[in-house]
Amino acid sequence: MWEGKFVRAMKRERWEYASRTRGIRAVVILAEHEGKVILVEQPRVPTDCRCIELPAGLVGDHDPDATVEETAVKELEEETGFTAERIERLGDFFASPGMLAEGFTLVRAHGVCKIGEGGGDEHEDIIVHLVPRAEVPNFLEQRRAEGLGMDAKLLLLLNY
Repeated sequence: MWEGKFVRAMKRERWEYASRTRGIRAVVILAEHEGKVILVEQPRVPTDCRCIELPAGLVGDHDPDATVEETAVKELEEETGFTAERIERLGDFFASPGMLAEGFTLVRAHGVCKIGEGGGDEHEDIIVHLVPRAEVPNFLEQRRAEGLGMDAKLLLLLNY
């Protein structure tokens, strides 16, 4: 139906949905440091609020030859100030299959260590949170009460 630089609206018969352009996919990173889960908080235009999320990024948005693993390390460093010795692929998933064709690869970072401040690039406003795993449910509830949005992928940490 229409296409922008990063997103396109599509229609197949009566079904309307959105997808990324140019085969771009996302990578979502599960990372812990010293028993604490690394989460990020940033403003998101579609939700009109700041959101708590797992670190993530787009694979192939700048370099069409970028790998999932390279992108995961780059995004982890850029967003959080942490790096990883190794990235383990956990599988491919769809974020909202009734609305989006976008998929993401979930990865786990191993050998995580602090190398910088994080916070994102010049176009991002990211706050890094290190949350002990046992305190994640309370942390998310507190942030929700403050009006922050929650990425659905955080369900991975809630043991429902």
